[in-house]
Amino acid sequence: MANQMDWTIELAEQLDWHWQHQARPRLDGLSDQEYFWEPVPDSWNIRPRGTGHYVEVGSGAYIVDFAFSEPDPPPVTTIAWRLSHLIVGVFGLRNATYFDGPPISYSEYDYAGTADAALGALDDAYTIWRDGVRSLGPAELAERCREDGFEDLSVASLVLHINREAIHHLAEVALLRDLWRAGQRDCVVGQRTAAER
Repeated sequence: MANQMDWTIELAEQLDWHWQHQARPRLDGLSDQEYFWEPVPDSWNIRPRGTGHYVEVGSGAYIVDFAFSEPDPPPVTTIAWRLSHLIVGVFGLRNATYFDGPPISYSEYDYAGTADAALGALDDAYTIWRDGVRSLGPAELAERCREDGFEDLSVASLVLHINREAIHHLAEVALLRDLWRAGQRDCVVGQRTAAER
């Protein structure tokens, strides 16, 4: 009899290998300056309350740029914005729905005002997700999702979707770090380009 594939392990390891060997090591040493760096004018970011350009979403001293009816084309987002999206929208909401994670929403989240705080929250959210996926058996993977917009998908399909989302956004963060390291941070500072300074 042929060995049966363990889909739980395959699904968990798809992201966890990438997380341990590529994505998470690329976040080591992230500074606050880099975390908040806006690579182009009008980037979406995490900002102190009262300084946002759009709807102020968040419950703490920092808010996330957000707009009802996203602009077309959508704005470029900062490392801070992308990490908060992973923490809240990619991992956090699913952790709360499927793995008894803490309740979370974009409007009620206390956004991190430092890179270290954001990385700590990301690590916590990822750990709950990883451990939750590893706890799923074949019957649970075959169940239908319990969230709007995904009702026709199996939990296994959702796991694949979340893995893709995480890999995608973490690659974007890695690229922004490459641009920062290569000195591109001098090209745009807030709303002024290097030529305007």
